[in-house]
Amino acid sequence: MSDVDVPEDHPRYESLLTRHRIEEGVEKGITSKQGLIAEGRGEAFDYLLGEETTESAEAAERAAAAHLLLADHPVLSVNGNVAALVPGEMVELAEAVGADLEVNLFNRTEERMRAIADHLREHGASEVKGLAADARIPGLSHERAKVDADGIYDADVVLVPLEDGDRAAALAAMGKTEIVVDLNPMSRSARSAAVPIIDNIMRAVPNVTRHARDLADASDEERRDIVESFDRTAALADAEHRIREGVGDR
Repeated sequence: MSDVDVPEDHPRYESLLTRHRIEEGVEKGITSKQGLIAEGRGEAFDYLLGEETTESAEAAERAAAAHLLLADHPVLSVNGNVAALVPGEMVELAEAVGADLEVNLFNRTEERMRAIADHLREHGASEVKGLAADARIPGLSHERAKVDADGIYDADVVLVPLEDGDRAAALAAMGKTEIVVDLNPMSRSARSAAVPIIDNIMRAVPNVTRHARDLADASDEERRDIVESFDRTAALADAEHRIREGVGDR
């Protein structure tokens, strides 16, 4: 099956497409088998959220775009699931905000690192960081501590979609402005982030890109107003309320 074999009018189109891409990612050596479990967990939260971008998530995506455009050195972190689900979309976002792309993995092998970097290049990336791994994030003992000195380590704003909670907290402790895409508003990742985007990554990344293009000609003052008006606590509370109270019969 390929993407085009999933009919767009199927009521579970996005879910089937996501599952297929993750499965294909495992077959290509991009996604780890643990990534299958993570995707299933995320899909459950997405269902509870109504499988749509909420108003608060849209506000977070606009704030994320403003942060990335204001940054001196923005970096987009890519793991196996991200590479499988939104490789071209991440490349488009990087181009829209002038960000570096950097591969970072918990289950890190040189083969997977190279496979993901090659996969991103196949989708239009001109440069992919992460292979040098010549710096470490303080306070982490596992493989995700390894980063490029001129990439994530040096970044002031980092987008870390589908992130491990401990690295999210460690990046925040370094003083970085952290944007997280996570369907669980109660996760450590979401609660560590300056901008928690509680949305499916397949909707979130294109949405951030759309907002970045919309703000391309905006002044820094306008962008700062968007950043300052975003209420992360309210966004998390809104997502949790929606999950707990539901969205009615579907």
